[in-house]
Amino acid sequence: MADGGDEPDEAEELSGRQKAEIAKWFLANAPAGEIHYVAKDVRSILGDDGIYEMAAAEAYPVYNKAHLIALQMPDRSGDVLITAYGELDKNNYFDPRTAQVATVDHVKQVCINVRPASDEELPSPYIDEFRGTLADELSKYVGETYPKGTCAVYCISGKDAEGPGADFEFVIVISAAKYSPQNFCNGRWQSIWNVDFKDDPQLVEIKGKILVGSHYFEEGNVHLDAKNEFKDSTIFQSPEDCAASITNIICHIETEFMASLEASYVHLPDTTFKDLRRKLPVTRTLFPWHNTLQFSLTRDITRELEIGQ
Repeated sequence: MADGGDEPDEAEELSGRQKAEIAKWFLANAPAGEIHYVAKDVRSILGDDGIYEMAAAEAYPVYNKAHLIALQMPDRSGDVLITAYGELDKNNYFDPRTAQVATVDHVKQVCINVRPASDEELPSPYIDEFRGTLADELSKYVGETYPKGTCAVYCISGKDAEGPGADFEFVIVISAAKYSPQNFCNGRWQSIWNVDFKDDPQLVEIKGKILVGSHYFEEGNVHLDAKNEFKDSTIFQSPEDCAASITNIICHIETEFMASLEASYVHLPDTTFKDLRRKLPVTRTLFPWHNTLQFSLTRDITRELEIGQ
C-alpha cells in the first residue's frame, strides 16, 4: 500500500530557558500592583518551580525599577525607592533622604536590611545643601498632592563639588500608587525630572517626563497609559530659592497634566468610544455623528402614531 505522505512533525518541546524567558516577559509586563497575581498563574502554568524561580529572579528587579516601587525600611525611618538612580548593585539601593543603603528582596518586595551610606556614596556638603533643601520642598508638595506618594532627589553628576563655580545635576523621582483590586482597579503615577544646574549662565534647566498607568478589569480589560515630556528653566539662585522655584514649576506642570487627563475623560464618549464603534453597522447605515440633533425619539413616536393629526 502506497504511503500517503509523511506525518506532520510534532511541535518541538520548549527548553527550560525558553520557558523562563516567556514567563519573564509576562511577569515584567504585569500591570501596576498585579505582579503577584500574574506570578501565581505563571507558576501554575509552568508546573516547574525551578524554571519559575529562574524567571522571577530576573523579572522582579526589572518590574520593581520600572514601576518605581517604594519599600518600607525595617527601622521604619521611611521608604526607599527602587530606581536605577539609587541602584548600587542588584539588591542594594541608596536612599538620599536618610543617607542609608537598603538591601532588598526583589521577589518578596521587602527591605530586609539597612546600613549607613559611606562617605564615597554621599555628595559633598555644598551639593547636599541644594539637594536636601529641594527634597524638603518636594516632600511637602508630594505629601499634599499624592495620598500615597514618595519622592527622592539623587545627585547624578558633580556630587563632589565643594563650592560655587561647578556644574551639577539632580534627578527628582516622584512615585505614587493606588491599588484597589477588590474594586478591580489599580494605578500608578510616575514623574522623573532632570535638574541641571549650570554655573556659567547661572541657569537651572528642567526636563521631565510623566507616566501614568491604570488597569480596570471588571468584566473586561481596560488599560490607560499616558506619557508626556516637559521642559522649563529658572535662575541659579540660593538653595532655598532654587528649591522653591523648581518645586513650583513641577507643581504647575503636573497640575496642568492632571487637568488635561480629567478633561480627556469628559470627552471619551465623543472621541475614544466613538472610534471603537464599528464604522459600518449591521444596518449598513452610518450614524451621522456630525448632526445628532436630527434624531428625536419624541418626534419619531409622534409621527409613527400620527398624534396630533
